[in-house]
Amino acid sequence: MENCQQKINLMKTGLITGITGQDGSYLAELLLAQGYRVVGAVRDVQGASKVFSSLPIKGVELVKWDMLNQAEMVKVLSHYQPVELYNFAAYSSGEGMFDDPVGIGEVNGLAVARILEAIRQVNKNIRFCQASSSEMFGDVIQSPQSEETVFHPRSPYGAAKLYAHSLVQIYRRHYGLFACSAILFNHESPRRGFGFVTRKITSGAAKIKLGLVNELCLGSLDARRDWGFAGDYARAMWLMLQQPRPEDYVVATGETHSVRELCEIAFGHLGLDYRDYVHPDVAAHRLDESLQLVGNPEKARKQLGWAPEVEFREMIKMMVDADLRILIEQGQINQKE
Repeated sequence: MENCQQKINLMKTGLITGITGQDGSYLAELLLAQGYRVVGAVRDVQGASKVFSSLPIKGVELVKWDMLNQAEMVKVLSHYQPVELYNFAAYSSGEGMFDDPVGIGEVNGLAVARILEAIRQVNKNIRFCQASSSEMFGDVIQSPQSEETVFHPRSPYGAAKLYAHSLVQIYRRHYGLFACSAILFNHESPRRGFGFVTRKITSGAAKIKLGLVNELCLGSLDARRDWGFAGDYARAMWLMLQQPRPEDYVVATGETHSVRELCEIAFGHLGLDYRDYVHPDVAAHRLDESLQLVGNPEKARKQLGWAPEVEFREMIKMMVDADLRILIEQGQINQKE
């Protein structure tokens, strides 16, 4: 027992909030592979345990964490003494960007101030990385967007993320914390939530292939996004905390693809023509979404040596295969017949 404890003490500890989401889970895998002790700070330990039981990830320690309770944060940081802290905990950026503005402000914005204050109180040497968002750009006046582009958020979600992003810069300059932000553009994976258009499409294609449904209703098929793979973006954030100086980075592919192209790839992978099944739904079209966001990842490429490893087409096929496998494992085949 003593030798085991000594081994734990020698390991670098990485603490991840929002670890049950796609980004947090991919980062957990990466840190474990790098020999870290990984601690997942979660609101509901029992619920998070169930999530992790379905993922191919072993060795994560879970601890209760309240984004609204700074005193609890201090206790957790004092106990685990992480060398790195990654914050993914946030209200969703999918369909809920305008839902509960006060709650979004608390969790996506003010809670980051609590984390930074807890770090300052416990150990100023803890390196911190904030998951910022391309939604901060909002009504863009420049394309592609870089670290120098002016922010103009159009939703409570984007505004709260911008508040947190600004605090990271303030604590870095004023208090000398190693704090940085990853300005993440759209990123997807088989672990993406079903409220996002990518997962709606890949899951919908799989259901149609298995005879579970006959159609898929979507908003604008001409909307374009800069879509990357979540695992690649988690790797970029880890690289950010390995640098000699803390800086902010745009994490993106620098390319855009349309929803129509996504449908073509997803359905085509299953031998289907999306035009036979996908129908427009005006009510599902989010009028206030940013349609032309595209990131300039040049700084991350040059300074971090980072580049996406999973390309768009491969990622969509990966998601379709995963959704098909899930449905088959659940026995959901030809249920309508």
